[in-house]
Amino acid sequence: MTTLISIDEALALIREECAALPAERIALRQARGRVLAAPIDAPRALPPFDNAAMDGFALRWHAGIAPGTAIPVLAEQAAGDGEAGQTMGACSIMTGARIPDGLDTVVPVEDCTVLARDAEGKPLAIALAAVPRQGQHVRLAGEDVALGERVLDAGTPLTDEALMVLRGIGIANVAVHRRPRLALACTGRELVDTDGAALAPGQIANTNGPYLEALFAEAGAEVVACVTIPDEPALLAAPLRDWFDAGLELVVTTGAVSMGRYDFVPDVLRETGATIRFHKLKMRPGKPLLFATKGRTRVFGLPGNPVSSTVGARFFVDAAIRRLGGQADETAIALPLAAEARKKPGFSMLQKARIAIDAEGRLVVRLLKGQESFKTAPLLAANAWAVLPEAAESIPAGTPVSVYPLRPGASVVSKDRSP
Repeated sequence: MTTLISIDEALALIREECAALPAERIALRQARGRVLAAPIDAPRALPPFDNAAMDGFALRWHAGIAPGTAIPVLAEQAAGDGEAGQTMGACSIMTGARIPDGLDTVVPVEDCTVLARDAEGKPLAIALAAVPRQGQHVRLAGEDVALGERVLDAGTPLTDEALMVLRGIGIANVAVHRRPRLALACTGRELVDTDGAALAPGQIANTNGPYLEALFAEAGAEVVACVTIPDEPALLAAPLRDWFDAGLELVVTTGAVSMGRYDFVPDVLRETGATIRFHKLKMRPGKPLLFATKGRTRVFGLPGNPVSSTVGARFFVDAAIRRLGGQADETAIALPLAAEARKKPGFSMLQKARIAIDAEGRLVVRLLKGQESFKTAPLLAANAWAVLPEAAESIPAGTPVSVYPLRPGASVVSKDRSP
């Protein structure tokens, strides 16, 4: 299939081929970054009991409480102490300690005068400086999360914050979608994998491999192989057949996917039984992106230029990882251009961009210099991708455009201020 298709058409085809993978149950400590396969309702309240928000004295509030009146201190409750009951007098209590049954108000230490102490220095009687407010400084059971409350829905990525809450409500293990297994093959006899190695004439460092491997893992894939292959079709065909036989969900190649003499990836895919679903998009950079299928495996052929491969991975492979991993499809935010942009109509342009706050305190998107597909240094300043529409030619400043985070799941909001 050589007809150019739009970004939206390509994403639709990819998503049709990617149903969520089955669930597996894992320990909570292993669940960071995974995606819930089933909703979670709280099996216990958080906090699990009424507790003191401050060091002080717990008592039972009543209308007759008067400042200066001596109140006997009949008990002490520290954090970790179990059940206790008390309806009269005061209880010396520590922050986080369980409020004894029958008491409902905490008076901070600084709002009390200790009238008497025992031989160990423990308070025996106190007087209040003022009338307390009923229920003050008490954290009620379930005030954070109520028993039975829906805490997280299926499809929610498990962040550190989510794990904190789940741990607090007593969750030990969770049902999560299995991560899609992914193999990455970078093609090119010019590629050198060893960081810092001396380069012979014509050689370049393989920047695509490590960058994409990290991006795919960050997006939620299990990267099971990452190899570099010279420009020899047979050397690609062999691992492809192995990956197809193993039923890997995703295979990604970089390079050898365009129209040159050594661009052999499409032919190798056909020879190994894969069906090419599309090859070439109305998009720059990354126009020659390829998508194919073979059994349970989805194959992405990304261009070799580093920014072209990054765009293909960030938007198209990530879309597949999301669907396979049970996540919702990504949606853009719309932000105004800080300056006019011009482009050739007929192609969507995915631009290295930076979100900043203008002089009037508004979020805007600035397109960066160095949009060529071989230039990676501008990514140091980027925190987003801006998508310029396919049909547009001149886009005035202030026009809203679709904006996505630079990396999957990241934030597009910058603290920078830039007019």
